[in-house]
Amino acid sequence: MSTVQTSTTGDAPRPVGEAGRAGRFVFAAAVFLLCAWILVPLYLLFVNTFSAPSEVSGFPKSGIPSFDMASVQFFLSFAGVGQALWNSVLVAALTMILSVLLGAPAGYALSRFEFPGKEIFRVLVVMTRAFPLPLLALPLAVMFIRTGLDDTAIGLALVHTVLALPFAVLITFSLFSGIPLELEEAAWTLGCNRLQAFIKVVLPLVLPGIVASAVFAFTISWNEVFAASVLTIENRTLTAFLVQNLNVSPLHLKFAGGAALVLPALIFIFAVRKYLFAMWGIANR
Repeated sequence: MSTVQTSTTGDAPRPVGEAGRAGRFVFAAAVFLLCAWILVPLYLLFVNTFSAPSEVSGFPKSGIPSFDMASVQFFLSFAGVGQALWNSVLVAALTMILSVLLGAPAGYALSRFEFPGKEIFRVLVVMTRAFPLPLLALPLAVMFIRTGLDDTAIGLALVHTVLALPFAVLITFSLFSGIPLELEEAAWTLGCNRLQAFIKVVLPLVLPGIVASAVFAFTISWNEVFAASVLTIENRTLTAFLVQNLNVSPLHLKFAGGAALVLPALIFIFAVRKYLFAMWGIANR
């Protein structure tokens, strides 16, 4: 009787511990590369912002800022920077308010009610981002001039709200879908109407997610430049102002302008970070 060799040394399975270590190494490498992709440009931006103008254009670079504030001081004293910064804050705040006021009710309706065309409506919400803004720039400019909304904060905020609204609707839809309907029904049986049940039961649970959608709206409005450049002339936001005035400026002033764009958004996101972290727990219920 012949014997059959069932396995060889080369075909032996890898130990489970070795596979686990390889998986952890790949995960750690991916996290490191992602962090480097985000943090290294920010570090270089701030290093060149807080360095002397001669150090910015000189070589070799030390990689450590000398904390020379000449570029920042010159940039802040540049005519129109303060007004442009205020316009950006105002437009972003209006965009946040409008996107939440319009997006949250739409997300609640999508998660709680069944109506004809519900799926089509969800697709149409996403399809609003399929049309490139440059394609709509001329009709928007003509319409805004006719209605008196051109070169105004509320007019630009309306455009930014349209850009941010799909994210607000989809985020709030996922959040409301994660809240059991039984909680509202229990509030109804205890004497609350639908509005009271929403305010007292549902809203406190989804508030972190609503704040997160507001952060997305703020970021979209703060970084948007095309509509701000086309639809405003005197009341430009900071992004449009920088594109118009710093295009041919020295390199150290461009770095200072870039830091002026990034720093307020980072501060705002850091201030509401706990709501962003809490959103993931709500959405994954």
